[in-house]
Amino acid sequence: MRVAALYDIHGNLPALEAVLREIRDAGVERVVIGGDVVAGPMPRETLACLESFDIPMQFIQGNTDREVLASMKGTDPGTVPERFREVIRWVAQQLHPEHERLLASWPPTLGLEIRGVGEVLFCHATPRNDTEVFTRLTPDERLLPVFEGVAASLVVCGHTHMQFDRTIGSVRVANAGSVGMPYGEPGACWLLLGPDVQFRRTEFDLAEAAERIRATSHPQAQEFVARNVLQRPSQEEVLEVFEKMALT
Repeated sequence: MRVAALYDIHGNLPALEAVLREIRDAGVERVVIGGDVVAGPMPRETLACLESFDIPMQFIQGNTDREVLASMKGTDPGTVPERFREVIRWVAQQLHPEHERLLASWPPTLGLEIRGVGEVLFCHATPRNDTEVFTRLTPDERLLPVFEGVAASLVVCGHTHMQFDRTIGSVRVANAGSVGMPYGEPGACWLLLGPDVQFRRTEFDLAEAAERIRATSHPQAQEFVARNVLQRPSQEEVLEVFEKMALT
């Protein structure tokens, strides 16, 4: 079985569409969506695209999916930085009751047996929660308590939007990167699993994507285009920020 792992789409429909075209050509038999799906400029359209895709999909919930769900229910999860609350509220307003039920049905983790790879555990951030931050630079001694007891041979995560491949104790850990908000080089990042682990980056028309996103009513559409489509923060500057937050 060949499995595609797509993480951190963040409502970037043009990036998602490009990845799904490549997935179809790669002989993928199952798709795992690793959370943070809707918090971005085209949430309804992104869910419709995923639901209409004809390859079987399984979803796990990311922290922003959980926060959007809380907003739809009229509660405050208390974990959203002030500058993102406007976006979370806007996304919640774009979605319908059936979307609330859908987001609520997504589990926090998923296990799959993949030929050539073995038992794979999919989580959004770490196996124990959806918000912990770690990167390719985080020291092993901080990470060993997080991954001890994990029986899977491979853990696939996202959350920090940067691909990496490292071993923590006896567990291989691969970050799928981000489809919709990658750092560093342009393109939509994802993983192809089976019979090995392939890190993929799909190119798409950035100017067209920017035009489509600007045409939405997303309250921070211009900023999204400027910082996540036409330009992106470098991995070096993001790593500096994230390592200050890593498992604190």
